[in-house]
Amino acid sequence: MKISARNVFKGKISALQAGAVNAKIDIDLGGGDTLVAVVTMDSVKSLDLAQGKEVAAIVKAPWVMLLTEGSDIRLSARNILTGTVKSIEAGSVNTEVTLALPGGTEVTSIVTKDAVAELGLKPGSSASAVIKASSVILGVPA
Repeated sequence: MKISARNVFKGKISALQAGAVNAKIDIDLGGGDTLVAVVTMDSVKSLDLAQGKEVAAIVKAPWVMLLTEGSDIRLSARNILTGTVKSIEAGSVNTEVTLALPGGTEVTSIVTKDAVAELGLKPGSSASAVIKASSVILGVPA
C-alpha cells in the first residue's frame, strides 16, 4: 500500500487502555521514542489491537504543529516530541520542516514560512512536534 501521508511510523503497542468508547494506545517507535493514539473501541476490535502488536501510525504533516523552547505554553496534546531540526524546505507559502528525534525517528511538519521565521527554526535548532492523539491513524498488515 502506498499512502500520501508524510509520517508513517512503524512500532509496537506497548500499552492499551480501553474505555467505554475509545482506547488510549501507546506505541513504542524504538530508541525511546513513543507516540500516543486514541482510537475507537470498534477500531481496537476490527484491527485486533493488543499489547505487543505491530502497527503503523500515520500522521499527515499538516496535522503536526511545531513549538520551540521559551514558548511557555501548556498544551492538552498527548504527543510533544522534542528533537532537532534536520531540514527545512521552503515553498512560496508553506515550508516543510523535518525533526530528528533522539531515538532516530523523524517527524515532518508543514507550516507557513512566517511560522518558521517567527519560531527561529533552522537546521540544528531544537523544536518540538505537537500531535494530538486523535490525529494518529493506526493501521495493521492485512
